[in-house]
Amino acid sequence: MKVALIGYGKMGRSIEAILIDRGHDVVARFGSEGINTDELQKADVAIEFSLPEAAFENISSCFKAKVPIVTGTTGWLDRYDEALDLCEDEKGAMIYASNFSLGVNLFFALNSYLAEMMERFPAYRPELQEIHHIHKKDAPSGTAITLAEGILGKNSAYKKWQLKEDIQNSKEIPIEAIRENEVPGTHSISYKSAIDDIEIKHTAHSREGFALGAVIAAEYLKGKTGVYSMRDVLNLPS
Repeated sequence: MKVALIGYGKMGRSIEAILIDRGHDVVARFGSEGINTDELQKADVAIEFSLPEAAFENISSCFKAKVPIVTGTTGWLDRYDEALDLCEDEKGAMIYASNFSLGVNLFFALNSYLAEMMERFPAYRPELQEIHHIHKKDAPSGTAITLAEGILGKNSAYKKWQLKEDIQNSKEIPIEAIRENEVPGTHSISYKSAIDDIEIKHTAHSREGFALGAVIAAEYLKGKTGVYSMRDVLNLPS
């Protein structure tokens, strides 16, 4: 498989190492200088981890170049529906995930299952906490938002998520976002009552889990059209 890397920071380099180890070829690398379409079109698939302000244009460039794209950039989802429309218009292919870690995607599925179960027990109120390195641009993390939306989709008692400091009422799910040193990513979900607490937690130890998941997603997406998710890649229940 021939791969273009869009965004060549720490994550891009981790992805490159895994691609090479799995026998793939990196045929183009794009950083802050932008995308060269001729170079991009040499690839079977692109993997994009850039900045929120650049993500939509990078995704658009891939659709127009007829190169499937796997993107893990967060903080641009105000244009997600626009990207879906463009993907359809250009007959493109895309997988977006707030987190490509295999463990985190299993955690997403576990979160949804637990949320559905807990709807019957309103005495337990959900709270989320995420901890990331101090260089992370967005807060809360895309992963925390995905987890919160997973709860909202299964528990009708709650209407939206909100940063903990901005909570207005009991129908909002609080997310506490902590920025600390070089933490790759820790996410926990607690259901708290006056009697006891229930908690599930995922702790990342390095970027390698995210990078491996992105490569596996690219392997899945090659040759396809349409919009997919990591649930499709891992054949997880919806």
